[in-house]
Amino acid sequence: MQTQSRTAPAPAAGAAAAEPAPGGDAPPSIEAPGRPRLALAEPLLERVPAQGRAPAHPESLPAAPPDETPETPEASGADEDDRPPREEAAGPSADLFRQYLREIGRIPLLTAEEEVELARRVEAGLFAEEKLEHTPDLDTRLAGDLDRLVVLGRIAKRRLIEANLRLVVSVAKRYVGRGLTMLDLVQEGNLGLIRAVEKFDYARGYKFSTYATWWIRQAMSRALADQARTIRVPVHVVELINRVVRVQRRLLQERGYEPCAADVADQLDLTEERVGEVLRLAQEPVSLHAPVGDEDDVALGDLIEDGDAASPVESAAFLLLREHLEAVLSTLGERERRVVQLRYGLLDGRPRTLEEIGRIFGVTRERIRQIESKTLGKLRDHAFAEQLRGYLD
Repeated sequence: MQTQSRTAPAPAAGAAAAEPAPGGDAPPSIEAPGRPRLALAEPLLERVPAQGRAPAHPESLPAAPPDETPETPEASGADEDDRPPREEAAGPSADLFRQYLREIGRIPLLTAEEEVELARRVEAGLFAEEKLEHTPDLDTRLAGDLDRLVVLGRIAKRRLIEANLRLVVSVAKRYVGRGLTMLDLVQEGNLGLIRAVEKFDYARGYKFSTYATWWIRQAMSRALADQARTIRVPVHVVELINRVVRVQRRLLQERGYEPCAADVADQLDLTEERVGEVLRLAQEPVSLHAPVGDEDDVALGDLIEDGDAASPVESAAFLLLREHLEAVLSTLGERERRVVQLRYGLLDGRPRTLEEIGRIFGVTRERIRQIESKTLGKLRDHAFAEQLRGYLD
């Protein structure tokens, strides 16, 4: 970040530039709301002092994913091998994952003291970046010190992220087989890790891995809810599905038999209809092209009955009806037969109006009505009339 020439120091609201000591040798400093002053001289840039926090953290930890219980794997003790999960044990993605594990395995882990020191620099860098963005006029020296704090904060952020990449892999292994590949899970978990670095409060005393695990798991859970299903289901519905499934499993273990929808509804204070709807949403769609059998030569769609198709009996009756109609119509004149075929859609299944038929023959609709009436009278007295009436039953 390049510094610009600024005229006079103008402290932002809630943060004031400190006056130099009478001797003129004291370095400038800034003061954040509710925190002690931070000296910005170069010797102190490498060690931003710890700062007190309010008893309540400004942003609480993210909620745990609905289908898991909180856990706190330790980044410092993670010793990942370079083997991909079983479902990705072959192919280009497995090679990429092995290479990724080898690279992150060479990154040294951090001690608790190093985590705190890096977290201090990250916080100071974020504060300095915000001050530079929202304070229009700063003197050159103060702006330069803030710029250097921003750079040091970004370096510390990168170091803290890289040292905990193995934690993401450790958490991701629990989510394999739920709809996303291992590489996708790691990518989503890394986004959660970045968020954890930005939000980590080192002054509260807990380890960074404990805090980051929540953000990593939340990022993976949200990604599974948004991307794992063929038909996307809203996140709050996915959480409800997980609750219903969890209660089903618990009741099955307690009672020894599969619980009905009413039992689950009583446990969750839901209606029986709502539980049934949630269970239907929980079912994953199946491809009609999915192979069936040991030889995979038959697709699932080949075994599903077409509800709209006619039965063999109906098909045979339709063919007989067609033959009888042709026999009856063959006794009529050309124009009479044509009028009946168009009027009742015997050719293409689309009946025409009297006006449409009149335009085809170049006569009025009344003339077509007369021809139709005369032709139907002939058909009523035909020898096949009784056989045709049998099809109406």
